Amino acid sequence: MSIRWPPQTIRARLTLLYTSLFLASGIALLVLVAVLVFRQPILVTFEPKPGFRGPDVPGLAPLPPPAPAELSVTPTWHTVQALLVTSGIGLAVMAVVSTALGWAVAGRALRPLRIMTVTTRRISERTLHQRLAVAGPRDELTELADTVDELLARLEQAFEAQRRFVANASHELRTPLAMMRTSVDVAVGKPAPVPKQVTVLAGKLYEGLDTADRLLEGLLLLARAQNSAATPVQVVRLADLADAAVGARAEPLAAKRLVVDCRADPVTVVGNATLLRSLVDNLVENAIRHNEPGGWLRIRADARGGRPRLTVENGGPVLDQAAVDLLGQPFQRLGSARTSRPGSGLGLSIVAAVAAAHGGTLVLRARPEGGLYAEVRL
Repeated sequence: MSIRWPPQTIRARLTLLYTSLFLASGIALLVLVAVLVFRQPILVTFEPKPGFRGPDVPGLAPLPPPAPAELSVTPTWHTVQALLVTSGIGLAVMAVVSTALGWAVAGRALRPLRIMTVTTRRISERTLHQRLAVAGPRDELTELADTVDELLARLEQAFEAQRRFVANASHELRTPLAMMRTSVDVAVGKPAPVPKQVTVLAGKLYEGLDTADRLLEGLLLLARAQNSAATPVQVVRLADLADAAVGARAEPLAAKRLVVDCRADPVTVVGNATLLRSLVDNLVENAIRHNEPGGWLRIRADARGGRPRLTVENGGPVLDQAAVDLLGQPFQRLGSARTSRPGSGLGLSIVAAVAAAHGGTLVLRARPEGGLYAEVRL
């Protein structure tokens, strides 16, 4: 066990402060006592024994009893040294006791702060409804707890407003898109011969509408993943989700002549089946879309360290790790993929949101040989 100096915790620093103050005051008291004792003579009084009388002398009156005698004695340095040694031993013992008491008192005083720290660490963007609610007298610590609770309330309102806006905007945009698609269908479906220019324009409009539909679907799914605290859960097998994702994409796999290696252990996850399905679908879709013709795709599902894990690895061009680290954010795509390849840029951000909703994380790494390694730990 390594000891850091100076101490890294407030409790240790407070204990050190208490002990230092006690030692300083104790040493000052000892020095003061030693100076006073050494400079001030000690008055020693000798009392005669009770009933003591001097000898009787014939012809003389009896002698009166002797009066008490007083003698002034100046302490020597050895006496003062013995006093200091004895007092120093007592001071050392009390220093140990004061250290223990200071540690206990500091711990009790900082207990509300520890409770606040543990509670705050448990609060995430999905549990912003929790509060510290520190009880006790009105002091600086309870005021700090109330300030943090007010901050959490403002953050909860901001997150809820953002999620509602995304969901509502996505729903509202479906109506004009559906009207546009219907208008194009009517224009193309007229019985009279349709000019070639109209057909070409309709194809471009259909392509744009499909892209907008995918974008809205992605936004809705992302908003649902970010607000999944109340969604129903069930036991889901990762192997079934991986097989379904690969089977549903047989056509693009064949078009790119991709070799798929899918091996999944019987690993189960307790969570929302729809969100977990979208997680696997987006990982596989991303690996296919950004792969090279004649490339490969590797899918693994296992349990490492008792935690379910899904990895999707694919070949492709060499990527920059700094750019890969940003792919978990919405609308982030690499280089020419922004314009040359279809997609909304929400796939991996949806994966990250779904993983976080199930207590997991998304890890993205650029392969040295080219391509991307994606790992979801649930």
